This record gives sequence, structure tokens and C-alpha cells, in this order.
Amino acid sequence: ISCAMKNEFCVSLSFLQKENLSQTDICLKYVFHSFSFSPTQYLRCSVPRLKKCLLQRFPLIKWLPHYPIRETAIGDLISGINGGIMQIPLSIAYAMIAAVPPVFGLYAAFYPMLVYFIFGTSHHLIIGGYTVLALMMRGLGDRLAPDSDFMIWDNETNSSVVDTVSQDAKRVQVVVAVTLLSGLFQILLGLVQFGVMVTYLSEPLVRGYTTGATFHIFMSQFGNIFGVTYVRHNGPLMLPKVSKNTTTNTNTKENTNSWYCYLLFVVAMVGLVVAKRVSEFLSKKLPVPVPVELLAVRVIISTLVSWKLNLNESYKIAVVGNIPSGLQPPSLPPTSLIGEVIGDAFAMAVVGYGMAISLGQVFALKHGYKVDSNQELIALGLSNAVGGLFQSIAISGSIPRSLVNESTGGKSQFIWLATFIFILLLNPDLGLPAAIGFSMLTVIFRTQR
Repeated sequence: ISCAMKNEFCVSLSFLQKENLSQTDICLKYVFHSFSFSPTQYLRCSVPRLKKCLLQRFPLIKWLPHYPIRETAIGDLISGINGGIMQIPLSIAYAMIAAVPPVFGLYAAFYPMLVYFIFGTSHHLIIGGYTVLALMMRGLGDRLAPDSDFMIWDNETNSSVVDTVSQDAKRVQVVVAVTLLSGLFQILLGLVQFGVMVTYLSEPLVRGYTTGATFHIFMSQFGNIFGVTYVRHNGPLMLPKVSKNTTTNTNTKENTNSWYCYLLFVVAMVGLVVAKRVSEFLSKKLPVPVPVELLAVRVIISTLVSWKLNLNESYKIAVVGNIPSGLQPPSLPPTSLIGEVIGDAFAMAVVGYGMAISLGQVFALKHGYKVDSNQELIALGLSNAVGGLFQSIAISGSIPRSLVNESTGGKSQFIWLATFIFILLLNPDLGLPAAIGFSMLTVIFRTQR
């Protein structure tokens, strides 16, 4: 093999028959060339080089002019509508897991989405809240903003209570700081080509990781499904501890509404499964998929039931309630928090990227295209950094929304724009019971293949 270009490592091998292997020597030649560094070579600016850089960093420029409208527009539009419908309750649910007001979960469904539309390379990956990250943010908030720091005296009950307003404000600052810093870490790791580490992630490892993550998502919702409160656990052996706490706290005096929450969860689950089968039947008869399970069960029925039966006051079932309108102006978190969250931010950066790239690779292998691991890392980092500036919680690849996106015919990143526009048109201040959103997570994991 001849080495005509500089800075090459060449190996020359003689291919042998098995019977002649012992009679012939293998010729292995290593040809080294000087690895001299020339600043002018690497800093030279040319039109082809600029074009290559722009196409690599802004994938939108490459695929948008060649977008096949006739072949994929309908599927992307349907997937975008589905994504817009799903974003609201699921984003609220992830904010509740992170122990911050629900509106900050909605911000995660707004700003990061637009950023990823410009910089992302996966056709099917939907970014948004992720349960593992939400649990990590909750643990960080419990450590830096514990209940003991916000106890005040209540004259009506003659007892100490938690000042939830002040505590929520502190927790939001902590979440925003760790989100922004994790995004900056991801951008830095992308620029130093850390995404090459994804080469060592085999397909079985990726599928096993995503499957394990779905179990964590399901188990983390047990408290909401049964309407019980208990001390949350993080780290090893979290799943058996959650199961034990849920069982022992179901029939306590503080959790008298647990069976009402469970009944609501079961009704929603059955309705979603039936609607899913109806949707599959209609998809064979109609040219485009119809989101029956999303429109009929979650948005219409659950909202009407919550409103007409007044579930919050009558049965003490938690509802989202009113959500403030408007968007937050960009702002930086207090610098005093940077040192306290820097370790958690790096861990969240790695965990969030691992989930996103694993999920993206699953879809890429299934549909026969490639994702740029380094560009995905940069896109995810920019989404988190911009989201952090606008008070968003940390985001990663969203398993339920990505599965729904794929199952409803989405084929390109244009789904992001459709979902983004649909989010703008929706009015999120609806009293949806929390159990409805969590039942959707369970049904999606159960019915998708």
C-alpha cells in the first residue's frame, strides 16, 4: 500500500492461504511520517472549508433545501401535533419530579426544541425532560435547599411549616445553575471530540441502557400513581426501596386518597390501551395516523373529568392548577451556586448525553442513517445552555415522545418545527391530574415495539 499523503500510518499485509501460513513470513511494515504542525495549514480559510464547517455545525442548512415535502410532510405534521399534545403534561410531570413549579418544565418544551431543530442530526430523537436527570436535580435541590432551611411559624396552626414560596425560588436557582453548567460542559466535550467515545457503545449495550432507563422511569412514578408521599431515594437499590415505601405508605392517614389516585390511573391506562388499538385499526384504513389515544383520552376526557368532578377538592387528588402566563427574560444564576453544583453538572452532562445518543443510535440503526455523535453533543449542550438562560430544567433524549414520534410517521427534523409551532398554539393552564400523564408513560413503554 503506497502512502502518498502526509501524516499517514500505513500497514502492509500479505494475505495467505491457511495451508501456507507456516511456510511464509508475514511482512508487516510500519511507515511513519513526521507529524509536523503547520499553523497556516490548519488556520487556512477557504470557501470549501468554510462550507464544510457550516454544514457540519448547522445541519439544518444541509437537509432543509432537500426536504421531501410530498413524502414526509404529512407524517411530520401528524408527529408534530402529537408531540405538541404530549409536551405539556409530560413537561409538567418532569418538573414535578424535579420539585420545581410546573411552568419551568414547560420552558424545557420551548427553548431547547428550537435550538435542537437547528443543530441536531437525529431524525427521530425528541429532546425534553428525562426522569433520571429530574431525579438528580431533585436530589441536588434537597441537598442545597432542604426543608429545614425554610421553616416558618404558622400562627393558624401554631406549628412550624415550610415556606414553599421561598424554597421553590431557591430550588429554581439551583436547577437553572446546574442546567446551564451541564450545557456548557456538553459544548466543551463536543468541541474536544468527546463524542468519539460513542464508538465503544455496542448495539446490545445501547438497547440495554434504554430498556433499563424505562424501568427507572416507571418505578419513579409509583408515588404519583398511588398518590402517596414518602422519602425519595437515589443511587443503588433505588427500585426496591421505592417499591417498599409505596407499599408501606399506601394506607396511612396522610395518604387517604391513594386508592382514588390508583383508580384514576387504572381508568386512564385502560382508556389509553383501548384508544391505542383503535388508532392501530384506523391507521390501516386511513392514509395518515390519527392520535386517538392522545386526543380522546388525555386531553378531552381527563380534563372534563377533572373539571366536572372537582377531583382536587372532593378527593384530594393533585392537579396542576393555574400556570403563570408569559416567558421569563434571560438571566444568569447566582455565581455563588457554581461551585456547589459543578460536580453534579458534569455528571448530568454525561448522563444526559448517554441517554440522548443511545436513543438516537437506536433510531438511526433501525431506519438506516447516521448521527454525528460530536454534533449531537454540541446540539444538546446548546439546548441546555440556552434553556438554562431562560429558566428551563435540564433536558436529554425523551423516550416516550421519541417513540410516539416514530410510531406516528415522523421522518425528519422538521417534526421539531411542527411541534414548536403547536406548543405556541396550545393553552397549558388546564387542571390535568398528574396520574394521567404518568399513565401515558406506562402505556407508551408497554405498547411500543
